[in-house]
Amino acid sequence: MNNAILNRGFAVNKHTNTEQESITLRFVLSSIESARIALRWGYALGTTFMLCVSSAYAADKQQDISSDTATLPIIKVKAEQDQTHTKGQLASKSHLGFLGDKSVLDTPFNTVAYTDQYVQNIQAQNITDIIAKTDPTVFTNNASGGWSENYYIRGFSSSTKDMSMNGMYGITPYYRTSPEMFERVEVLKGPSALLNGMPPSGSVGGTVNLVTKRATDTPVTRLTTTYMSDSQVGGHLDVGRRFGENNAFGARLNATYRDGAAAVDNQDKKATGLALGLDWKGERARLSADLYSAQDRVDGVNRGISVATGIAVPTAPKVTTQLSPSWGYATTKDKGFIVRGEYDLTDAVMAYATYGQSDSEYTYNGAIGGTIIDNAGNYNTTVAQLAFEAKKKSADVGLKGHFQTGEVGHQWVANVTYHHQNYEEYGRRAVGVITNNIYHPVWTGTDVALQTLPAITKTGLEQISYGLADTLSFADDKLQLTLGMRHQQIVSETFNATTKVRTKRDKDSATSPGAAILYKLSDHVSVYGNYIEGFSMTTAPNTATNSGEFFGPYKTKQQELGVKWDLGTFTNTLSIFNIQQPNSYLNTANVFSVDGEQRNRGIEWGFFGSPLENVRLMGGFAYVDPKLTKTTNGVNQGKVATGVAKNQAKLGVEWDTPVVSGLTLTANATAVSKQYISADNTLSVAGHTLYDVGARYTTQIATHPVTLRGAVNNLTNKAYWGMPQISNLALGAPRTYLLSVAVDF
Repeated sequence: MNNAILNRGFAVNKHTNTEQESITLRFVLSSIESARIALRWGYALGTTFMLCVSSAYAADKQQDISSDTATLPIIKVKAEQDQTHTKGQLASKSHLGFLGDKSVLDTPFNTVAYTDQYVQNIQAQNITDIIAKTDPTVFTNNASGGWSENYYIRGFSSSTKDMSMNGMYGITPYYRTSPEMFERVEVLKGPSALLNGMPPSGSVGGTVNLVTKRATDTPVTRLTTTYMSDSQVGGHLDVGRRFGENNAFGARLNATYRDGAAAVDNQDKKATGLALGLDWKGERARLSADLYSAQDRVDGVNRGISVATGIAVPTAPKVTTQLSPSWGYATTKDKGFIVRGEYDLTDAVMAYATYGQSDSEYTYNGAIGGTIIDNAGNYNTTVAQLAFEAKKKSADVGLKGHFQTGEVGHQWVANVTYHHQNYEEYGRRAVGVITNNIYHPVWTGTDVALQTLPAITKTGLEQISYGLADTLSFADDKLQLTLGMRHQQIVSETFNATTKVRTKRDKDSATSPGAAILYKLSDHVSVYGNYIEGFSMTTAPNTATNSGEFFGPYKTKQQELGVKWDLGTFTNTLSIFNIQQPNSYLNTANVFSVDGEQRNRGIEWGFFGSPLENVRLMGGFAYVDPKLTKTTNGVNQGKVATGVAKNQAKLGVEWDTPVVSGLTLTANATAVSKQYISADNTLSVAGHTLYDVGARYTTQIATHPVTLRGAVNNLTNKAYWGMPQISNLALGAPRTYLLSVAVDF
């Protein structure tokens, strides 16, 4: 089939030089359009927010009056600031689901929390850029322009659909998230059913939580202009103000626009976003609201390719090669909001409620897969047209408080979480095949409008969970024991794609305990251990004899031991872990079941801080052994799971030079071992080492603080293979230049 025929029904939006020269105008127009979309969601939300503020203010005052006639216990509050020895790169606390925020030395889990300042300094354009830069237990293939972000935590693939916003699932953008609206990006390693309930897609290696920005007492007005090779330009506007008596009201606005050609041949990227965060703080009541609208588009989207049976892994082609149709594209449109209210019933008990919604629309035109068919590098690309709509609703209601029994302190929490989603998919999964060669692919054809797509599937998912936990503290908080339990209920629904009539409904539940212990050997050293479980679910595929059968929630179990020690200006963490996850497969009778097992064991060492004056380090080393311990009829049993590097070492360095005041030089190195790409471990891709360099310079121009940043990623322009989510091979990103200028007004 020739390209002209294949491209019938495919559309692509190319960007001319004239458009790129009018970047400022487009940034403004895009922000106005995003604002218009967001305001459709935000009008009712803002009205509700202001009514809630008024009600809470009245209740707050009434409580103040009542408190004049009641004697309540006094709470001592100890405030902690971001760790100064990281110069703002990491936050001193991480969010642990319904347990709340905890400092590094008080957390019986392995966590890390990156700040907005760190995000700006590395010029990140998505969440993977942030969490995979220096963390040795986060693995990514580094492919440019995929339809989704792609990363593994502790050897397990972690879905972007399982990111949470302010601790709640189902609100973040579906496939790719631009980080400008967030003040912290947090990674919790390991399963987290007790803390957050089941992630909607069942990620068990770790979860990512995004904390939205809030207005600070110091006004913020910052404009950042950006450039990424080959010709992608953009801007980010960040404005924050507080108002009223005691600065009780706050508003934070973030607007983002990026557009232009990427470093990969015939690949363009575009991202726009508008986010508004509102909050109000009273004596006993607190309210907040966040709403956003975001769009992401990739032209020349990277789908990856696979290797046919009996074919060797080829040498990687030129690093800028476009292996998927250049006219293919993926477009995602997301919008969402989240509101939260807190009220101190007494000085020892607080009640809270959170609710959020998100809508996502996705359109895909291009390769659904490609297969290398001979050792000369010839490959066939299968073309498809896909689209879906996803609507999600989430809620979290709970109580938390503290009390004392003799010498034992208690911090308790109880909550109920709710999540519901509807998913409708449309498309044609195979509309043609194109033959090419990986060393000189040629993509031609005429683009026309996308045709109406037939319905494929409609599904629904409802989750309700009930959690209870208590953290007992002994010996002036030196010994802390957390015990908890969560009961998870799942309802899965399948509908006729055309009539929308429900055809199947499955319901199941499970209860999961959790325990963690932490002991402070001193003010600078903590040791900890935990046992925690994760929940997942799946259904039998259409190719199985028992197609559509529901499995879940099934449990993943983790045991972890660790130590954290803070040397004053330099902090180290060391942990060993064992994670056992049930695996699903088709047996010889073509029956789908969940009774296999993958066991990931590992050790990870991380560090951050200033071992020397004006020098900051962040990085570590991790060893993960992802082994298939139970398989059908023993096939591939004992083999290493695909797509995971057993060894990773990462190092990020910053040096504030004494020669030029305000100048900081940066460098980053990532060393990755080989990854198997076939289940029988006969095929693998070689390991690689990447180097990044950069610099930033802070100064003042006409009393305005100015920061100039520059970086070169993949300095040596190394060509290498990584393994994407669906296929076997994807080219890592080529040498990429990044520049930005930030001005505070």
